[in-house]
Amino acid sequence: MHPEIKLDKEGLCPECGMRLVPAAKKETAHGGHGDFDKHKGHSTNVFKTKFWISFGLSIPVVLYSDILREFFDFTAPAFPGSPYIPFILASAIFFYGGWLFIASALRELKAKLPGMMTLIALAISVAYAYSVFITLSGGTETLFWELATLITIMLLGHWMEMRAVSGAQSALKELSKLLPDEAEVIRGGKTEMIPLEEVRVGDITVVKPGGKIPADGIVIEGVSDVNESVATGESKPALKNQGSEIIAGTINGDGALKVKVTKIGENTFLAGVMRLVEEAQSSKSRMQILSDRAAYFLTVIAVTAGGITLAVWLVVADSAFAVSRMVAVLVIACPHALGLAIPLVASISTTKAAKNGFLVKQRLALEAARNIGVVLFDKTGTLTKGEFGVDAVIPAGTENETRVLQYAASADSESEHPIALAIVAEAKKRNLAIYPAKNFQRIAGKGARANIEGLEVFIGSETLLSDLELAVDAEARVKLDKFSSEGKTIIFAVAGNSLLGAIVLADIIREESREAIKSLRDFGIKTAMITGDTADVAKWVAGELGIDEYFARVLPEQKSEKVKLLQAKGEKVAMVGDGINDAPALTQADLGVAIGAGTNVAIESAGIILVKDDPRDIAKIIKLSRLTYSKMIQNLFWATGYNIVAIPLAAGALAFKGIFLEPAVAALFMSLSTIVVALNALLLRRRSL
Repeated sequence: MHPEIKLDKEGLCPECGMRLVPAAKKETAHGGHGDFDKHKGHSTNVFKTKFWISFGLSIPVVLYSDILREFFDFTAPAFPGSPYIPFILASAIFFYGGWLFIASALRELKAKLPGMMTLIALAISVAYAYSVFITLSGGTETLFWELATLITIMLLGHWMEMRAVSGAQSALKELSKLLPDEAEVIRGGKTEMIPLEEVRVGDITVVKPGGKIPADGIVIEGVSDVNESVATGESKPALKNQGSEIIAGTINGDGALKVKVTKIGENTFLAGVMRLVEEAQSSKSRMQILSDRAAYFLTVIAVTAGGITLAVWLVVADSAFAVSRMVAVLVIACPHALGLAIPLVASISTTKAAKNGFLVKQRLALEAARNIGVVLFDKTGTLTKGEFGVDAVIPAGTENETRVLQYAASADSESEHPIALAIVAEAKKRNLAIYPAKNFQRIAGKGARANIEGLEVFIGSETLLSDLELAVDAEARVKLDKFSSEGKTIIFAVAGNSLLGAIVLADIIREESREAIKSLRDFGIKTAMITGDTADVAKWVAGELGIDEYFARVLPEQKSEKVKLLQAKGEKVAMVGDGINDAPALTQADLGVAIGAGTNVAIESAGIILVKDDPRDIAKIIKLSRLTYSKMIQNLFWATGYNIVAIPLAAGALAFKGIFLEPAVAALFMSLSTIVVALNALLLRRRSL
C-alpha cells in the first residue's frame, strides 16, 4: 500500500553522516570521483569491536616495549621469544585494526581528497615498516608501542564519533507506521479484513470509532470528528460527513465512517510527506567536520615536511638516520589528539545535554545551533499543549459559572469528544459534582443532549442554539465576539429550554513557552510561529507570547517552504515541532528540534529532541552549542598547535646544535597533547547552562 522509498544519501556515509562525495567532484555514477567512499565498510560496531581487540593486544605490546624500562624502570617477565611479543602483536594490530584506515586512505587518494585517513595510514605504515626493518636488522629502537597505541586511540576516536551521530533514514520508516496493517473493506456485499497492500482505488473501507484511516478517500456515509493534528497541525477535530476528504493515518473520533478510497501508494498524502522529507534530507548541506579540515592541512604539512626531511638527510647522512627523522616528523604530526579533539567534546556535550533535558541525535545539529538567528515554533503541541482547555465561562442572565459548567460537564460525561473531555476535566478541577446523565445522544455536527436531574440539557455549537430558537443577550455577545475573533471555540449549555451560558475553550498555551520566548529574545534571537490553525488563533497566540512573526493556515507541504522563506532572508533557522507534518520542515531547517512527546516521525527527522517537552530548553541548546564550539576550537589548537615547534625539531632543524627529537620522544609529545585535549574537554562538564 505505502511505498518503500529509499533515501539517496548523495554520497553521505550511512553511519556517521560525513560527506563522502563532495558535490563539486561527483562526476559520474560509475567511475571517477563518483565512486569515492572513504567510509566503505564502516559501522559503529566495527570500530567498537576493533577497538576492544586492539586495546587488549596493545597492553602486552606496551609492557614488553622499551618505554616502561626507560621511564619507569619496569621490565616485564622474560621468557624465550618474549622480545618478539611487540613485533607479533603490533603486526596483528596493524593488519586487523589499522588496515581499515589504510583502505580508507587509498580511497581518499584515489579521489584526490587526502584527509585524516591519509595521515593516519601514512604514519602507521611508515612506523610499522620502520619497526619491522629495525627488528629484522637486529636493532631494538622500534616504534611498536607507539604504533599499537596510535591505532587503538584512533579506533576509539572514530567509534565515539560515529556513535554520536545517527542516520535520518529511519524517519521514513516511522511514517509508514502511522498506517494500520489491515483495512476493513466491503466487497461482494460483505465486510472483510484485508492487508493494507491489497486495498485498491474505489474500495469502500469501514472505519470504526477510534480507528486509523487506512487510505486517502472521500466519506460516503457517516458523521464523525477526525483528529487530523498529526497531518495538518489543526488542533480542533475536523468534522467529517458525506463528501468530506479524509487523510490516511489520521484518527477517527466517536462516529463510524464509510470511506471510498481515492488514492493509494505514491499518490497519497503520506507518501507526499515522505518525499518532502527525502528531498529536504538530500538537498541539505552538511557542515564539514572541523577535525577533518585540520587533518587535511596537517596531512599536507606533515607529508611535505616528512618528504623534505627525508630528502635533505639522505644527502648529508645515512639512510637509517634519514628514515628516523622522517618517522619522527610523521609520528609527532600524527593525529592522536586530533582524533579525540572533536569526538570527546561531542561525547561530553551530549551527556551534558541529556542531564539538561534534551538529547543530541546528530552532532552536526548541535554545532549548527550556535549560528541560529530565528527559531520557528510549530504551535500545536509545542507552544501549546495541543489539547482543549476551558478559557472562560460566560453565564447567561442570573446564572452562575458553577451551574453552567456543572450541567455542561454532566451532559458531556458520556462523550469521548475532545471538547467534552476538556469541559469534564475543568469541572473536576473545580471539584464540582457531576450528575448522572440519562438518555445521552449525539447530535451530529452540532453537539449532544442528555437528561440531567429531570431537565433536558443540550450542549453544543451556536447552530444548535439557533435550532432551539434561543439567543445570546447583547452584553454576552460582545464578550463572545471578542473570544471568537481570537479563534477560540465557544460551546453553549441549555437546560429546560433556557440558556445557561457559554463555555469558551482554547488550545492551552504552555506556561514554559512564555519563558522560552523571553530567553531567546535575551540571546538576541528572533522567534516565529507556524500553524495550520486560523489567522485569528495564530495572532492571539503570537500576541500572548510576544512572538515576532507568525504563519497561519499553513498546509503540511508548505511548512518546509516557510523555512526556506526565512532562509532566503539570510537567516539560520531552527525549527521546533512535534507532528508528522513538521517532519519535512524539521529536516529542511538548519536545526531541527523535536518535542519528545511528539510523533516518532518528528523525532527521527530532528537533530535534537526535547525530552521534557520544555521549550525553555531551546535557549540551553544554543548556549551549549556555543560552549561546545569554543571547546572544539581550543582542542583543535592544542591538538595541532604544538606541531609549529615540534615538526621542525623532529625534522632536525637544530641538528647543528646537537638537538634531535627522537621518534620515541615525538610519540611522547604526541601523547601529552592528547592528555591536554582530554583535560580541556572535561572542563566543559563544569559549565552551567
